[in-house]
Amino acid sequence: MRRRTWAASLVVLFLAGTCAVATGRAAPDRLDRFRELARSRLGLAELVDPENPAEAYRDIYALLDEEIVESLTSGGVFASLEFLQDRIDAFGEAWGGAHIRLARVGRLLVGAFRLTEGSTGNSVRVYGPLREESALLATLYRDGRPTLHSLPPGADGPQFIAAWEGSLSGRGTRELRIDLLRAHADGVRVAWTTASLFPDGLYARAYVVRPPEIRIRYELHYPGWIPGCEGQTEQEDVYRVVPGPAAVTRVGRQQHNPWHRELHAAVSNLFAALAAGDESAIASLVPDRDLRARLPALAADPACDAADGTRESVSIAATGPERRPWSLTFRRAGVRWRLTGASVVSPP
Repeated sequence: MRRRTWAASLVVLFLAGTCAVATGRAAPDRLDRFRELARSRLGLAELVDPENPAEAYRDIYALLDEEIVESLTSGGVFASLEFLQDRIDAFGEAWGGAHIRLARVGRLLVGAFRLTEGSTGNSVRVYGPLREESALLATLYRDGRPTLHSLPPGADGPQFIAAWEGSLSGRGTRELRIDLLRAHADGVRVAWTTASLFPDGLYARAYVVRPPEIRIRYELHYPGWIPGCEGQTEQEDVYRVVPGPAAVTRVGRQQHNPWHRELHAAVSNLFAALAAGDESAIASLVPDRDLRARLPALAADPACDAADGTRESVSIAATGPERRPWSLTFRRAGVRWRLTGASVVSPP
């Protein structure tokens, strides 16, 4: 009986060693292929087809997908997050500068792949069971660098947040897109996205994801807003992930420097009233009769405002007839702004 047990143990050890050798041989082969692709395609992928990053990086991602799916199929320690991350880190080092992070989200394995510091070529990829096998279930390509945030499971199963940080604007903000993804059928679906709320783009000064809440401070583009000027109105929203089809709801909102937007609403109304010759509207914005009498039609000038220390008085640049520059002084009267001074700016 002991001899049989000992012989069986030898067989098990032999088979395990054979599998380990086979795995050890397969992995370097794939890694070597990856290194070769990295040498031939690195730095060229975005030039190959910048409008189609999925195609430009197709072979690179195919090898990464094969590595992950094979490990998941093998099961055991090979399917552990620690082993997978270690293997993928080796690919990232071969690429040079790649940043790849894997996360377990329920039955799913989700990866954020940053293959480039640019805005293209990066991806979020979802792996998991498909008809009793492991497979790549979904891929997402967006402009920006992806970061993953895990969430507790929802009614439909696993869910997570993907935040995509885009290019810097040069004014202290950057492009941002945030997606909430939920398990759906054999893949995932985008249950909510900031892209629907901000179809013209979202430029965030700061954002924080602390599940289930998302906080974003961002630029507001309104009449009188000028890129790069200080003290302009910005908005901060707080969203919360909720069960059901609503997915995410806004639970808070505040404005920073709201005075600037209010001021330029008055400025825009004045310019419109002057253009239309609306005496009643002009009088409501310019109490001084003599000042009203010498105002021509004016238009906005794209220059930063000059506010005093308390922001109770602000000088606005404008353009008059024959493109002559004007300086307008607005003062706050309670919650309203009134024009109290106007003059042509003499050339230096």
